[in-house]
Amino acid sequence: MIKKFIRLIKKFRKLFYVGMQYFSTKTISDGFINWLIFANAGMLNRGNIYAMKYAVDNLPSTNPVLEIGSFCGLSTNLIGYLLQTSGKKNRIFSCDKWFFEGAEMSRNIGESEISFRQYREFVKANFIRNVEFFSPHNKPYTVEAFSDDFFKLWEKNETVSDVFGRNIQLGGKISFGYIDGNHNYNFVKRDFENLDRYLETGGYVLFDDSSDSDSFGLTRLMKEIKQKINYELVMKNPNYLFKKIT
Repeated sequence: MIKKFIRLIKKFRKLFYVGMQYFSTKTISDGFINWLIFANAGMLNRGNIYAMKYAVDNLPSTNPVLEIGSFCGLSTNLIGYLLQTSGKKNRIFSCDKWFFEGAEMSRNIGESEISFRQYREFVKANFIRNVEFFSPHNKPYTVEAFSDDFFKLWEKNETVSDVFGRNIQLGGKISFGYIDGNHNYNFVKRDFENLDRYLETGGYVLFDDSSDSDSFGLTRLMKEIKQKINYELVMKNPNYLFKKIT
């Protein structure tokens, strides 16, 4: 009976904490953002928009912005729009293989006749369509690759073809990174370590699904980054935005 009561108390505390985060989250919006979110599929904590705008408004240079994980292009289009409205000329790079956590390509989705392989192609096609429609003048250079492979190409300054059929040379410093790929601790830590090699001093990194109450369990990594002397926490909203200070 006591154990059951303790579990209920812990559950209540968690729900209370999540609710407080929801009501304390800062966000921004306008007509374009509202209509974009209506039409462009994607999972987005509205607090990320506020954090993205802060990073974009305070970019240290015109070096590129990098997004790891693109899904259907919602956050990609938001970053492009925020760059545009802030008058910034930074190019956007992104990478995604469109292989989803827990999805076996050879299996069907639930009891449907749709395979995860078909779902992958559908999502990728929607990314291309959404970006071409909502960001025609600021299309990202999107490389179809897992993040580890993307950073190997970036390190070698390779010239690659993106999903829109354009050739682009990779490499150089990065001013802002948005990490939204595989949410497993080990993957996110590796994405951060790879990004850190190229993130310039004064640059920003935003971690999706990193709030203290999130089920993905990135709290450990956020604590580790807070201990680093070359990074400072800019905000929790509720996800973590850091600035590289040295």
